[in-house]
Amino acid sequence: MKRYYISSILIALAVLAQAQNATVRTNRDPNVQQQAGANATRSTELSVRAQMMNDQLTQETGNARWVRNILRELDLTKEKNAPLYYPVQEMNGMKNLFTSLFQLASEGKITVYGYQKESFDDDNILSFQDLLKNFNIIHETVPAAGTRPVRYIINPSDIPSREADMFYVKESWYFDQNSSTYDCKILALCPIVTTTFETGEQVRSGMFWVKYEDIRPYIKNNPIMTSNINNAKLYTMDDFFRRRMYDGEIIQTENLMNLPLAMLFETDEEIAEEQQRIENQLVSFNEALWIKPDTTTVVLNKRDAKKVSTARATPTKAAPKEKAPKQPKAPPPEKATKSAPTRSIRR
Repeated sequence: MKRYYISSILIALAVLAQAQNATVRTNRDPNVQQQAGANATRSTELSVRAQMMNDQLTQETGNARWVRNILRELDLTKEKNAPLYYPVQEMNGMKNLFTSLFQLASEGKITVYGYQKESFDDDNILSFQDLLKNFNIIHETVPAAGTRPVRYIINPSDIPSREADMFYVKESWYFDQNSSTYDCKILALCPIVTTTFETGEQVRSGMFWVKYEDIRPYIKNNPIMTSNINNAKLYTMDDFFRRRMYDGEIIQTENLMNLPLAMLFETDEEIAEEQQRIENQLVSFNEALWIKPDTTTVVLNKRDAKKVSTARATPTKAAPKEKAPKQPKAPPPEKATKSAPTRSIRR
């Protein structure tokens, strides 16, 4: 009888557990779908780990006592800047800097700003639709459906990555006395598109501004080849900018009039002299921060130390015994001369 009660209890528990599992499965299906939709929408955002890494690499310049903002022009056709330009079209998973920025903007992962104002306020945000319209980029619009936003389909051959052969890079040179740090922070990037008309005339125009802090979590995973001799991809696009491996000419420094060097100077020679003067100022400011030892004293001290060490290293020889000076020989005694015989008094 006891066994009958135990078996019946076990059977009831098994049936109850099976019913609960069935209800859980039926209730879980819509949740799984909602979670999948949430993951799909969250895929355009940064992960927590990527955001933490980006915050750690961010250089704070708010406490800096000395700041100088500089705008450089990078010609991507030069050999030193070519890693940002090639390949022009995506190939074997490799894509250049402009293609990366264009795709990030089309997916809504980064915010782009208008080129004219050069400000990063909400009023200056440039929509991707306006960007396509301003530069006559061929695309196909997929209308919104439910919670899915509007999508834009662009053929890779229609992305103007070949025409974007120049970039503006905005730098901020700063000195933070709290940490004794003198460094350069990349603030923003702007692709420049060169349009060639039928008459042969070329016109350059900026497309948009993008904050470097927004794109760094994405481009830090883009490997690049920096040498024609060594094909190993040892650096990423983020390394290329943070290490300042690029080569660009200064076209403007932040001033009260907000004018570029081309409007402040008339000839190319004057502009080149001003560019070199600014570069020298950046180097001189860094050298003036630190106390340099007197090289003359250092050289003399090294020579003295070398003499002392040499003297200690060589064994000392016993000094030769000094010979006593020779005493002059005494003259030989004079021979006694025969004296005349003395006569006796008696005689």
